[in-house]
Amino acid sequence: MIVSEANPAFRQYLTVTGNYWAFTLTDGALRMLVVLHFHALGYSPLQIAMLFLFYEIFGIITNLLGGWLGARWGLNRTMNVGLLLQVAALSMLLVPTPMLSVVWVMAAQALSGIAKDLNKMSAKSSLKFLVTDNAQDTLYRWVALLTGSKNALKGVGFFLGGLLLSVLGFQGAVGVMAAALLLVWVVSLFLLRGDLGKAKAKPKFTELLSKSRAVNILSAARLFLFGARDVWFVVALPVFLGAQLGWDYWQVGGFLAAWVIGYGFVQSLAPYVTGKRKGVVPDGRTALHWAIPLIAVPALMAFLLGQGTAPAMLVIVGLAVFGVLFAVNSALHSYLILSYAKEDGVSLDVGFYYMANAMGRLLGTVLSGWIYQTQGLAACLWVSAGFLLLTALISRALPRHNKASA
Repeated sequence: MIVSEANPAFRQYLTVTGNYWAFTLTDGALRMLVVLHFHALGYSPLQIAMLFLFYEIFGIITNLLGGWLGARWGLNRTMNVGLLLQVAALSMLLVPTPMLSVVWVMAAQALSGIAKDLNKMSAKSSLKFLVTDNAQDTLYRWVALLTGSKNALKGVGFFLGGLLLSVLGFQGAVGVMAAALLLVWVVSLFLLRGDLGKAKAKPKFTELLSKSRAVNILSAARLFLFGARDVWFVVALPVFLGAQLGWDYWQVGGFLAAWVIGYGFVQSLAPYVTGKRKGVVPDGRTALHWAIPLIAVPALMAFLLGQGTAPAMLVIVGLAVFGVLFAVNSALHSYLILSYAKEDGVSLDVGFYYMANAMGRLLGTVLSGWIYQTQGLAACLWVSAGFLLLTALISRALPRHNKASA
């Protein structure tokens, strides 16, 4: 069960979560700002995708090393470092527009990628310390609530990015976000104390890679799950909405924001959707059963686009259905990794898992720009369906119980 709110570890977790939410707003807004602003400057979809290349590459490295650092230093320190790096990344984008070269923006995105995954790893790992081993249903509910609320705020960030770009312009929007996050960082220096998440025995650098079969299988499934989302959502979809459907910045940002907010809301309800009322705690079989129907959504959308179906309605309805099913799949994975992870040095297993998550985002982001530019949105959707098929096949090997196989 959840520990008392008077417990210092619980208060530390609440502080970490609050910082994570503040960071998430800026992260979602920045992504929308970069996509829309550089598309307006004449960048091709592939060029826009490349702007996020270092963001995802350094996210992979950070998740692997960040989990190790979190186990050695404590999650409070990794959180503070992440907040400060995001302020630095935003500040780099305040230079005059002629100086915003591809290399410069990629470097800023690299810092942002490091910052984001330090924050995510810290917040998600902290949750392991709030419940006892025999309260897996409580762990599932709290994982779903944290993940869902985070994604809802990321959706608000998408809308905020589009709105700020329309009202303040690119540099004005970035400046406001940098100042706000700097204030959060200063407050964090005073509130984030203690060694939450610090391993009793300092892990060796050679322990970076997970030795758990369950964690490795789940990480592989996670890679293709998020590759399937980002291969059409990150670059192809916002560019399609703007270039093909003629939507304005605030319309694109608002629509994607509404989707992510709804997606986050469904995530928070995932325990009720997947059997909580029957007292069922999910396992590998549950993950497989929810992955299978998700395959059909992008496949059907791609087929209907090829048949000339009205694209606006197809995208709106298809994205809504995809969001509901994807949210449940994502929440299940987020619970299973904490269930499988060992408690002492939990950030090591969580960091490895989110490294795979970042690899999936990297793969999806690059393919999103390249495939959309060369083949169009329908091709992106077919690739998405293929990735989801791989997710389902890998999920067949997940344990049919809630304890990790060593």
